[in-house]
Amino acid sequence: MHVRVLVVEDHLVLANRIGEGLDKAGFAVDVVYDGAAALESTASTDYDVVVLDRDLPTVHGDRVCRLLVRNGSPSRILMLTAATDVEDRVDGWSWALMTTSASRSPSAS
Repeated sequence: MHVRVLVVEDHLVLANRIGEGLDKAGFAVDVVYDGAAALESTASTDYDVVVLDRDLPTVHGDRVCRLLVRNGSPSRILMLTAATDVEDRVDGWSWALMTTSASRSPSAS
């Protein structure tokens, strides 16, 4: 069984390099380039992991993360950011951590 990964990154070269590397490592990989496409993909496919950039066009990565958490997505989320401001990084991490907490809480079983 392959681990399914969705890479969401608006920088085409970076997105494709990440996708190629994961593919070579044996993961089943889909790559999309904006937040709206990420939401469409996650609505139709159950991903084990979503590699999610924060600064995305159409729908911001933080919003994508919040919607995945609120909709009960089973995906683990790995947030990518070029943010240097500590507050911005902590903000993104808190949403990503909620996916781990929600999926491991007793009520999620």
